[in-house]
Amino acid sequence: MTVLALVGPTATGKSGLAIEVARGRPVEIVAIDALTLYRGLDVATAKPSPADRAVVPHHLIDVLDPWGEATVAWFQVAARAALDDIRGRGATPLLVGGSGLYLRAVVDDLDFPPTDPSVRSALEARYTDDPTRAHADLADVDPLAASRIDPMNLRRSVRALEVIAITGAPFSASTPPSQVVEPLEVRGVDLPDDDLRRRVRERAERMVAGGLLDEAAGLRELDRPLSRTAREAIGYAEAFRVLDGTASSDTLVDAIATRTWGYVRRQRGWFRREPRVVWSTPDQVRTAFGVPSAT
Repeated sequence: MTVLALVGPTATGKSGLAIEVARGRPVEIVAIDALTLYRGLDVATAKPSPADRAVVPHHLIDVLDPWGEATVAWFQVAARAALDDIRGRGATPLLVGGSGLYLRAVVDDLDFPPTDPSVRSALEARYTDDPTRAHADLADVDPLAASRIDPMNLRRSVRALEVIAITGAPFSASTPPSQVVEPLEVRGVDLPDDDLRRRVRERAERMVAGGLLDEAAGLRELDRPLSRTAREAIGYAEAFRVLDGTASSDTLVDAIATRTWGYVRRQRGWFRREPRVVWSTPDQVRTAFGVPSAT
């Protein structure tokens, strides 16, 4: 059974379009996103609402505690299990999200590079107070890998540097050409820059107005510290700086929008290099996935 996928940059309306595709049909959505996995990270992750999840089954939403560390290898196992579960009911999986690597982990035969806890610990200790320095050092030795990683994402920068230290090869070389294990029909949606910048800023404004600072403060009161992925997530990292007094709440929307736009550019770069993506208008997506075009 062919797996459907709907991908593209943040804030392009993928989630709503996916619900249109799946509503009233034997289609279930699998989120391919590193942050909607986490329980308690709600305001800044644009999760489908409880009402949306009541209309269409969603998978891999709210499946990890905020102190758990999600890896691509873990996601590969969990997502493939979700696909088997969906198909066991005779339904069609629809992968939805903005992570190209997570998409490939599900549908391609990706093997993950080795890890060495001692190497990783040493790198984390070196860079823990300055994630951007880790990213800069990575850019010196593997600019292609660095171009695909958020400069504030210390976990991913350290992982790339760890693989380089262990293998002596660029981390970017560890993502081989596609070797398909799941037949895939993948559509991509995007918007003109001006429209998408406006939507990115409006999304940042909704986060702040929707209680982002209160949610971030509550996360800090948990019995266990947040995982690095959760701490460094777009929106939360900026909110924590406001709570720490190192940034002003007046600049919070700008900071989130600026960082989100950087992520959009990396997403576009990744998906534009993926030859299987067919770039489509929303109506073309509806038609391709068997839904009548809007009139």
